[in-house]
Amino acid sequence: MAKRNTYFEDEKIEKKIDLKQFGRILSYILPYKKIFILVLFLMGVSSVIGLISPLLLRAIINKVTVDADMRMLGMIIGAMAFIALTEITITYLHQTLMGKLGHSVIAVIRQDIFYKLQELPFEYFDSKPDGKIVVRVTDYVNDLANFFTNFVLMLITYVLKIAVVTFFMLSLSPQLTLVVFITVVPMMILVLMLRKVIGKLFAKLRAKNSNRTAFLLETIMGEKIIKSNNRSSLNHDIYVDVHTQCVKQWFQIFMRNELNGPIVDLFWNLGTLGLYGMALSMILSGNSLMSAGTVVAFSAYMTQFSGPLTQIAVIIQQLAQVTSNLEQVFDTINAPVDIADESDAINLTDVKGKVDFNDVTFCYEEGVPILEHFDLHVEPGQTIALVGPTGAGKTTVINLVTRFYDVQKGNVAIDGHDVRDLTLKSLRNKVGVLMQDPFLFKGSIIENIRYGRPEATDEECMEAARTIHADKFIESLPDGYNTVLEERGAGLSAGQRQLISFARIVLKNPPMVILDEATSAIDTETEKLIQEALETLLKGKTAFIVAHRLSTIRNADRILYIADRGIAESGTHEELMAKKGLYYALN
Repeated sequence: MAKRNTYFEDEKIEKKIDLKQFGRILSYILPYKKIFILVLFLMGVSSVIGLISPLLLRAIINKVTVDADMRMLGMIIGAMAFIALTEITITYLHQTLMGKLGHSVIAVIRQDIFYKLQELPFEYFDSKPDGKIVVRVTDYVNDLANFFTNFVLMLITYVLKIAVVTFFMLSLSPQLTLVVFITVVPMMILVLMLRKVIGKLFAKLRAKNSNRTAFLLETIMGEKIIKSNNRSSLNHDIYVDVHTQCVKQWFQIFMRNELNGPIVDLFWNLGTLGLYGMALSMILSGNSLMSAGTVVAFSAYMTQFSGPLTQIAVIIQQLAQVTSNLEQVFDTINAPVDIADESDAINLTDVKGKVDFNDVTFCYEEGVPILEHFDLHVEPGQTIALVGPTGAGKTTVINLVTRFYDVQKGNVAIDGHDVRDLTLKSLRNKVGVLMQDPFLFKGSIIENIRYGRPEATDEECMEAARTIHADKFIESLPDGYNTVLEERGAGLSAGQRQLISFARIVLKNPPMVILDEATSAIDTETEKLIQEALETLLKGKTAFIVAHRLSTIRNADRILYIADRGIAESGTHEELMAKKGLYYALN
């Protein structure tokens, strides 16, 4: 397992433009290639049309003002209006099409990363804070959406415009074109150098923002613990620290970004002076091709030439940012799914419930085994209780049965089938898991009970609740089973949330059941009622029960004391009490 990244540790983010990442995007664009080609065509037409106006302006200055030809003036004004209307229409069309294409591509990327998160093993989520995963799915993808619907369009437009403007300027005057290039190229170099520095700072800012989001999400999720331990003031100080790092990073970007305007203004003024100086020199030397109209048209073209160049520098910076975003997004999309169905995986059917751990070694961190040469053989219908110190591996044992993690050595088998040879869907369909921290989804109570068995009827859901004695508190709610729960079941007590989770597993009625501290949040009186219900629920089923309350496991067929990477003691309650060993000390 990789070392866990935390909210105070920056993620490594590549700061250079990696065109390979954009090669990946091509696979998403290919289904929309016809729209993309049409957009390119419309943008080319729009770029050419937009550059005709300065030529018409030159005609007004050189012809209309000299000859006072009002008829020509009317025709030129009409032509300029037609050109403007045409350019607006075409621009609207290609922007709309590009927006549709960009959002379609991003929608597929969003789906891919969400689907991948559903497949990724627990190890992936263990390796980084939830907030940093959320940032990848939300902020980074939003940045991609903005880039592909806006900046890609602008980049293509500007490149086309620069090419067309250069052609028009050369056709008017190669000498003035040279002046423009002599002025604009140094400006572009300085702007690119500035944007490169800003781009590096942006990469650091994204890492700091990711840290802040991770801490913020952790704080929201742990709100009750924070308040109950009087950590609000300390957390305030921590937030000030991570937030201040973001602000300082942003201020560095802001100060450098403000240099962009003065650089552009300086070279623009130098270029204008050089342009007028060269034009005057050509007129004085008797060049008949130079005129006032040509100078005015050239000034307009210089604006349309230098403007896109400076904007391209900004887009290149955005390109570097988007590349690192792509890297993070594709890092998730490409993350290996180590726990997945083999090509020849079989369905687990007709489950008897025999479970075997054969010489199992497992570790979360390489070289630090939690279980080592672990052997356990459970007969069908047996109830196995797991006790022992925290971190000894009790939950690990049950996680290996459900294949939430895979063993490093040995194997875990159900009815003689290695769990790695079974389809995950059939395995988890036959094993019901109830954790210590019950998770309820936003929706009605009956929908939450039905979660593991979508085809169940309302009556079956209600019967499951009655079996586990959850019906009394549910029916006391304003809307009963149709009461809509907030996120994570907010508003219900921990015991009530757990009862709904119990009802969920009763309804699913799997042949194998795992209870991981499932009664820890339930009062003693309710626990007695649940114990009665469990006797019915677990009858004929293979069950693993992790519990600190020994009252819940006294009747287990076998109790295992897990310690020192294996089974330290094994036997019935009476047998272990008679030994007066580790288990005896718990009572």
